[in-house]
Amino acid sequence: MTGQVAGKQARRLTRHGKWGYVFVAPFMIMFAAMVLGPLGYAFYLSLFSQHLIGGTVFVGMGNYVDAVTDPAFLSGVARVASFFLIQVPVMLALAVVFALLLDSGRLLAPKFLRLALFVPYAVPSVVAAIMWGSLYSPRIGALGQVLHGIGLPVPGFFTPSGILPSIANIVTWEFTGYNMIIFYAALRALPPELYEAAAIDGAGPLVIALRIKLPRLRPALVLTLIFSVIGSFQLFNEPNVLASAAGPAAISSSWTPNLYAYTLAFSDNQVNYAAAISFLLGFVIFMGTLIVMLVASSMRRRAAA
Repeated sequence: MTGQVAGKQARRLTRHGKWGYVFVAPFMIMFAAMVLGPLGYAFYLSLFSQHLIGGTVFVGMGNYVDAVTDPAFLSGVARVASFFLIQVPVMLALAVVFALLLDSGRLLAPKFLRLALFVPYAVPSVVAAIMWGSLYSPRIGALGQVLHGIGLPVPGFFTPSGILPSIANIVTWEFTGYNMIIFYAALRALPPELYEAAAIDGAGPLVIALRIKLPRLRPALVLTLIFSVIGSFQLFNEPNVLASAAGPAAISSSWTPNLYAYTLAFSDNQVNYAAAISFLLGFVIFMGTLIVMLVASSMRRRAAA
């Protein structure tokens, strides 16, 4: 009797499993058609090279070897790496501060402030770049006019040395609210008993924030760091929009790896080499993400020990 019941349960589970495959099949088909297929075709293209004489020639990993020694690609990777080291700490620090202030319950109109901080993320990056580009303009920009009106020199927002912090400011404005929401959600998930016990022991709001809240934000911080690695190395819209205003001296066609791959594919008609650049950029992003995860795992083990 027990065997018959077990057999019925096994058949029921098998039938349910088949229906699960049916429901998942549309997504898997679309994923294969829209993601895996284009990736496979791009990798196939990266193995060839087009020549004026001879047409398309199979070169194997030749494009990848050329890309690894390409000064334009390497300088672009170094530039976005420096962008990551400069912009991301500022952005995440601001996001943590705003999340702690909202979670403290001491602010007036916290719902309005939370929405106001998140709204820039809803603005498309192209629109944000156009808006900030008009503000940066040395002739008609509001920032330049205000500084000139009070007798201060106007910074060179579009100069070769000033364009990186200018774009960093735009990205910080766009994504601080997004990261703040992640941190705020992590704080709201903490049990209030921790705060009550700390308050009974005489801990003030600053001690609670530094000793209880911040250490428990580590998983959220790792998540935002991973997102920031991906976003920084995929930087494209902001420099592409500001390139016409800044000029080639400040933003060249290879200013970022993404911009370089776009220029190669759609301006220089070097689709094969652009595909190799794109795959190498994906490898760089993978390694950056892996480093963040390994460092976070090492710090977690040390804390547990």
